[in-house]
Amino acid sequence: GCASRPSGVPAMRYVQLLLLGTLLASTAMTGATIAQTGMPQAVTPPAAPGLTAEAINAASLERLLHPVRRPAVIQSDADITTGSLPQATPEPLRDPAMVRLQVLLDRAGASPGVIDGFDGLNVRKAIAAFETMQGLPADGQLDARMLSTLNQGGPAVGTYTILEQDVTAIVAPLPRDYAELALRDSLGFQSVPELLGERFHMDEKFLRALNPNATWQAGEPVFVTAYGPDLRGKVARIEADKRMRQVRAYGEDGQLIAAYPATIGSPDNPSPSGIHLVEAVAVNPTYTYNPKINFQQGENTKVLVLPPGPNGPVGSVWIDLSEPTFGIHGTPQPSLIDKVGSHGCVRLTNWDARELARMVTAGVPVEFID
Repeated sequence: GCASRPSGVPAMRYVQLLLLGTLLASTAMTGATIAQTGMPQAVTPPAAPGLTAEAINAASLERLLHPVRRPAVIQSDADITTGSLPQATPEPLRDPAMVRLQVLLDRAGASPGVIDGFDGLNVRKAIAAFETMQGLPADGQLDARMLSTLNQGGPAVGTYTILEQDVTAIVAPLPRDYAELALRDSLGFQSVPELLGERFHMDEKFLRALNPNATWQAGEPVFVTAYGPDLRGKVARIEADKRMRQVRAYGEDGQLIAAYPATIGSPDNPSPSGIHLVEAVAVNPTYTYNPKINFQQGENTKVLVLPPGPNGPVGSVWIDLSEPTFGIHGTPQPSLIDKVGSHGCVRLTNWDARELARMVTAGVPVEFID
């Protein structure tokens, strides 16, 4: 499994999640445009070629129906149910229309993972999930019918003014060795772009590309994706689909509420099978490393307790399962979701893990689908 039970997560008891305001304060999301509107405001920057806020907000999604070089797509419903996904090759340049599509899917509860402007399997899985939500054939293909049901209102990109607390929240560069990490007070963000990338669900490289002249200082406005508010609801059951590499959350009526791309175990460290229950939820947990129970990290042979923070091994959220040492959790490297294996647990982006955590309670079943 991923870890010993994180500190602050008592067995067989649900740990009440922090209020949204408290959670947002932990990442310094206060004041400025966010507090006033709930999302960045629309802007009209000077016209410029390439990947700009203006180009993204004006992009036509219909253009994606006929790309110059279309990636492979899911061919049938059977591909969805069996997890026989084709290998898609992203276009060489970030596509403004793809950025806009990713933002809209994220708003709808069909997470594409990091918003980066590239097509790929995580986008196609998000499309298939959205189609399921809308009662459409879940083939993962972009078509006119699918786009007609997608709420395309509001800008996809807006501005955010960097706050002083965003800058002061940054920690010194973090080492890789767990013994050294255990000596730190916090495993926080190491740069303002990393902090804002996570806050606005963006790939950090994409955020920097969208703001090529940014100095990342307090008081500076920067372009960010306007992904919208987190989902609200009550999750009755969860599926962790190993072949699809996706976590799906269903309501009491059996309808799909949300879907997230996921890393679910690996050949060397497989996730469990069968049905297990959510036992507790911890926000900003510490992480207990025990090589006798978990895995060997470097030359560390002793039990170590790592401090909390988004750059910890399990990110900023831990959803504890009844299977010992296994859980659903965040990650310090969101761009690698569904790209590399895990130590048996279910790994989501920190923002997807936080959203899911707000909608679950103790006793919710999690079924691992082989």
